[in-house]
Amino acid sequence: MNKGQKFSVWFFLGALVATWLFSEYIYKPYAERQGEVSYSEFLEDLDKNIIENVDISETRITYALKEGAASPDKRPIIGGVIFSNKKTKPQGNIKSVVRLDDPDLIMKLSNSDIKFGGIAQRDTILDLLMGILLPLLPLLILWYFMFRNISGAGGGGGIGGIFSFGRSRAKELQGELTGVHFSDIGGAGEAEVELREIIDFLKDPKRFDKFGAKLPRGVLLVGPPGTGKTLLAKATAGEAGVPFFFITGSSFVEMFVGVGAARVRDLFDQAKKKAPCIIFMDEIDAIGQSRMNVYNGNSEQENTLNQLLAEMDGFEENDGIVIMGATNRPEILDQALMRPGRFDRQIQVVLPTEEGREEILKIHTKKVPLAQEVNLREIAKVTPGFSGADLANIANEAALLAARRKADSVSTNDFDLAIERVVAGLQRKTPLTPEIRKKVAYHETGHALVACYLPGSDPVHKVSIIPTTKGALGYTMQMPTEDQYLVTENELKTRMAVMLGGRAAELLVFDEPTTGASNDLERATETARRMVIEFGMSKKLGPVRYAAPTMMYLGGAVQIREDAGEATAEKIDAEIKRLVTEAQEQASNILKEHEKVLHEVAETLQKKEVINSDEIQAIVNKEKRSEE
Repeated sequence: MNKGQKFSVWFFLGALVATWLFSEYIYKPYAERQGEVSYSEFLEDLDKNIIENVDISETRITYALKEGAASPDKRPIIGGVIFSNKKTKPQGNIKSVVRLDDPDLIMKLSNSDIKFGGIAQRDTILDLLMGILLPLLPLLILWYFMFRNISGAGGGGGIGGIFSFGRSRAKELQGELTGVHFSDIGGAGEAEVELREIIDFLKDPKRFDKFGAKLPRGVLLVGPPGTGKTLLAKATAGEAGVPFFFITGSSFVEMFVGVGAARVRDLFDQAKKKAPCIIFMDEIDAIGQSRMNVYNGNSEQENTLNQLLAEMDGFEENDGIVIMGATNRPEILDQALMRPGRFDRQIQVVLPTEEGREEILKIHTKKVPLAQEVNLREIAKVTPGFSGADLANIANEAALLAARRKADSVSTNDFDLAIERVVAGLQRKTPLTPEIRKKVAYHETGHALVACYLPGSDPVHKVSIIPTTKGALGYTMQMPTEDQYLVTENELKTRMAVMLGGRAAELLVFDEPTTGASNDLERATETARRMVIEFGMSKKLGPVRYAAPTMMYLGGAVQIREDAGEATAEKIDAEIKRLVTEAQEQASNILKEHEKVLHEVAETLQKKEVINSDEIQAIVNKEKRSEE
């Protein structure tokens, strides 16, 4: 039971005692006085034989008059209001009187036809339980369930949970309890170097004070999803050994006005008491969006952001508090939040390099029994563009595949299948009809052969006509041999030709296209669009960027700027069409020139369903030898 729940129990007991005291010493005496008469009047009513029954207790006599025997109400009525005075006798059939020592009372009651009896005086505790607690039991049960739900929704226990909307939802961990260190993170590179300086500040601030250096106020981790931004923050706290407050940006905003700002204040109040410490705000873009597009000056999100700005760099000093934020949408953050003094540093957490991917795979396979032939460096080479989360998923999928086939260790083939599963999806067992298998085989062979014959194309790793759960009836998997940071115009045109190689094969063999090339057309068109409006690779339009701002790390289709005219838009469409058409013609020419190889590879693929690069290359080399 936490502190809030203890407080609620004492509050309940106090309310119960107060209710009993009010009933026992205020309400009951007041109710009894409402019908109280003198003892002489009681004897007078007894002599008139208008009493129906009498109840006698130790201190009071309560009696009821016969029906029709009550005195009429003779108080004057003016304007619908009844005026009364202290001398007016109480009205009604029920009256009470203070009991006097009257030995003849029982004899008088016995000689009359009045029913009378005694009332036993109940014990105080019993009276409390039977007279108050039992009637209130249904309400107490209802109150309990309402209290539990409200406490859970409010984020705190007990009565405090009802009023805890303004309390911060941050979870506090001691640095060593995060359980994460830099040794548990691979591929961090320069990000780890910059964060270690923050750790040195927190561990030994005096070393920097003598040079007049100040602790950075804030560190913003920026990068694509899955690159380990949250892990880096936890590792920073774990290495520094300081308290770590973790909260998400969306936790500040509620339906109630002013809650976000109140939670920001409460969070920093808690942090000041635990300084030196780290406050980590994940997905800070939820509250840090630019105020430029906020038209309502009283918006809750803007109030929360204003309070955060004031806490990070306002009149009050926050010595010893490092604010860390993480986002994959830095382009939408408010400029006041990004300036020095608030987020002094922006650390780019990029996708891992080949060496980084190998480090990540080693970390995630520490407890995995690997076969001797498994080479993690080779797996790292064929997985460029994979994030740390993707690599962790591959290692887990490979372990699951090995466990499913009841093997003693994880083999290279398990990793290959795991990569295919992540990239293409799980293989379906639904067989294709012979006609569809033939079309899919030629389609995928078209992709593979164009990639084989065009220089600068990524090597083909595997070709399959087994349907997958991602909706593909087959796939051609290409694996780059190294990380690419720059792509030339010719390389982009080569990629487009490979994308349209499947459609070109369909037109060549079946003389009509199928819907299977829809995704290829989408990707080829998007590549051409980016070449024209984003990369300036069009001679007609020149080196001008016509693309609208896009989300840096979350991707999405590139759109034309709103200020572009209709004539410019028509030229852009014409250039996109030209590039896509030229790519398809290039693919068609290659397949026409090597049509014999196309048929042979497609027939082999229909028989085996899956062929690798060595089998394709063997057929290609056979053609070359025959030509010689």
